[in-house]
Amino acid sequence: MPIITVEGEGAFEAPFGAKLVLCLEDNGIDVLHRCGGIARCTSCRIEVLEGAPPPPTAAEDTALRRDELADRFRLACQIRVESDLTVRVANRSHVAGLPPGPRPAP
Repeated sequence: MPIITVEGEGAFEAPFGAKLVLCLEDNGIDVLHRCGGIARCTSCRIEVLEGAPPPPTAAEDTALRRDELADRFRLACQIRVESDLTVRVANRSHVAGLPPGPRPAP
């Protein structure tokens, strides 16, 4: 199983092919994800510090280009875990003072 390392939080194993946002949430990382995993809100932004995630989905590419974030960020709701990754979570629900959002579908 791939290993996901979250800056400042530690590391955990993630099932191959699982959505990164669900892996983060299921391992106690309170990533904000307001739209329920459909690449509309861009709140689940992460920075990939190490590793190579799969290419962006069309929905992710559209959402990030709309907000001019594509050069720096990816959307955790659109990344399927295929290999080891080290990431920085940009938006945390406890910092924003909001509940994470509706749980994305697997």
